[in-house]
Amino acid sequence: MNETLIPSETRDFELVFEEKYTRVLVNTELKIVICELLADYIPIEDFKEAFLQIGEIVKAGDYVKFIFDKRSLRAFHQPTMEWYFIHWKKDMLAYGLKTHRKILPAEKWFEKMVQIAKDQILTNYPDNIIDQLDIKYCDSIEEAIRK
Repeated sequence: MNETLIPSETRDFELVFEEKYTRVLVNTELKIVICELLADYIPIEDFKEAFLQIGEIVKAGDYVKFIFDKRSLRAFHQPTMEWYFIHWKKDMLAYGLKTHRKILPAEKWFEKMVQIAKDQILTNYPDNIIDQLDIKYCDSIEEAIRK
């Protein structure tokens, strides 16, 4: 199992579920959900299934911040990012989840792929909700919690 989270960073968080590809923690007081990816590649159907479960957690709670730790990834999949960006984030915005913090793999090519994909999504979906979201990139969970 991938152990990228530092225990001290998440000591105040409760583990909600852990599967083959994802680990999800919450802190109801801070109103934060953390999703840590645990594999270098996640098939799109498994990704969607995990994020639908996360969506149910968001809907049942009062969460305002989502921290997405993607440091384990070594593959980039445009259709997955598109679904996450266009559909999932829009659905979650309706429940108050508007602050997103992302932790990317250290490889610079991954960051470049994310930017290219984001630009393409914004072009292909002009009615997107990006202007309603607070999205920032961070280097650690601790930084993502603070920002």
